[in-house]
Amino acid sequence: MAPQECVFCKIINGDIPSEKLYRDEKVVAVRDLHPKAPVHLLLLPVVHFSSPAELIEAMESVVGHLFIVAARLAAQEGVAESGYRLVVNVGPDGGQEVGHLHMHLMGGRRLEEMG
Repeated sequence: MAPQECVFCKIINGDIPSEKLYRDEKVVAVRDLHPKAPVHLLLLPVVHFSSPAELIEAMESVVGHLFIVAARLAAQEGVAESGYRLVVNVGPDGGQEVGHLHMHLMGGRRLEEMG
């Protein structure tokens, strides 16, 4: 999928309106429109990569930054102490529905076991 057709790129660029909970030069965070938990955020790298399988070493700082931002947002959303889940899906069989690397932050209740 080309970045100009990507729904997450459109959110990042402001072509699709959204409440941005966080934004810097590397990451944008928004609430998931179809939450699977009381707190369900999406952390979107500003640079378009279809999946983690496409990452190159130059993107290491962006991926690390996703985790730092996730910890800040978990505290801001009140789930840091009780715990939260970070998920990155890769490809159709891995559950990736949008072809733009992104991380889910979920919390606010006990989450079922994955497996």
